[in-house]
Amino acid sequence: MTFQDLQIAPAILKALREEQYTKPTPIQEQAIPSVLAGRDLFGCAQTGTGKTAAFALPIIQRLSEQPVKPNAPRRIRSLILTPTRELAIQIDDNIRAYGRYTSLRSAVIVGGVSQRAQEQALERGADIVIATPGRLIDLMNQSVVDLRHVQILVLDEADRMLDMGFIHDMKKIIAKLPTERQTLFFSATMPPEIAKLVQSLLVNPVKVEITPVSSTVDRIQQSVYLVDKENKLNLLNLLLQDPSIDSALVFTRTKHGADRVAKGLTKAKITAQAIHGDKSQNARQAALNNFKSGATRVLVATDIAARGIDIEELSHVINYNLPNIPETYVHRIGRTGRAGHSGVAISFCEYEELPYLKDIEKLIKKTVPQVKDHPYPMVNMAPAPKQEPTPQGRRAAKPVVAGKAAATGKAEGSSKSEGSAKVEGAGKTPVMQSAQGQAKPSNRRWRR
Repeated sequence: MTFQDLQIAPAILKALREEQYTKPTPIQEQAIPSVLAGRDLFGCAQTGTGKTAAFALPIIQRLSEQPVKPNAPRRIRSLILTPTRELAIQIDDNIRAYGRYTSLRSAVIVGGVSQRAQEQALERGADIVIATPGRLIDLMNQSVVDLRHVQILVLDEADRMLDMGFIHDMKKIIAKLPTERQTLFFSATMPPEIAKLVQSLLVNPVKVEITPVSSTVDRIQQSVYLVDKENKLNLLNLLLQDPSIDSALVFTRTKHGADRVAKGLTKAKITAQAIHGDKSQNARQAALNNFKSGATRVLVATDIAARGIDIEELSHVINYNLPNIPETYVHRIGRTGRAGHSGVAISFCEYEELPYLKDIEKLIKKTVPQVKDHPYPMVNMAPAPKQEPTPQGRRAAKPVVAGKAAATGKAEGSSKSEGSAKVEGAGKTPVMQSAQGQAKPSNRRWRR
């Protein structure tokens, strides 16, 4: 099947040829005809399946068939909500590329930068707006954004927006949209909250499910190193001495951890930059551009900041910290092995992360091969001892942590996670760090 078989308009086909798009992916084959027909759609697809084009191409075509009259104000006719700034920028880049031979205009509304340029883009008029929920709510409260003319709503990576605490913002935004509209809903996973949203927002939707989350890409070579926490950076430095690792996306659990790893690699003369929510938008975009151009060999990122990173020839993904949600592992490693290329996914696993490894193997229905012959094998095969209560009036001793974190008394796992005050503990229950360094359950809901 070709894009021409999908009844794509000639102007868009011309742009696709220039982008060297020759054959639609399975999700594009299944989704595009339904979206062109005006149907609501629920797409369940993991990263790297081509879902951006699956909704962008038919949106461009449908809006192009309703040209704006000369001198008439240009209204927002399609709204695309995404969880992160990087993903919003990536989607906008794609829409501009696919629609270069149409008269459509798009605008990006994201936080982390001055809103003045975004206000000016809206004043000039935009047919398609790609936005993160937080900044869009801000502009709505200032009466800068008019959503009364939206015909097509896209919720992209809805499960991640849910994880980030955007559910209430999403509902506020949707409440301002016309009830008569087309809604396209994309999510990599299907937790109960997502199922409820789908049921409440979509009308007789077409369901497209591509590459179930439990199946990883066969051409990705996976391996795991059992290694103590204090030796992870040494092991990473050692592995990166291999020149065959052209580019590596390294995942850490926390923002502090990303900075620490990037600094350690730079000290070892390995070009590396960190990207996370505490970085300014300009710094994040610069780091991403350097990585895409090859100026930076290693990008160290948290999961949320990595959304929107789409590099066809990424050779390696390295899990410096294993995620406590097994589906996240699948999404991480899916960032390599794209566009027909082979890929390598390497994971480091410390003692406290062994349950995470077990959950991952259960999900993907295979055992991740263990690399046993390496200079830093796991020695600590027992949980870290709990601190004894100190006598009243005596200051508690700081926990002993290897490396630079010892100077501050903070271990990598005690930093705030991306976009929130939540800390990932050894289990899936949010924990808070007590003054003595012990983890205790918390019932408080943290908003990202």
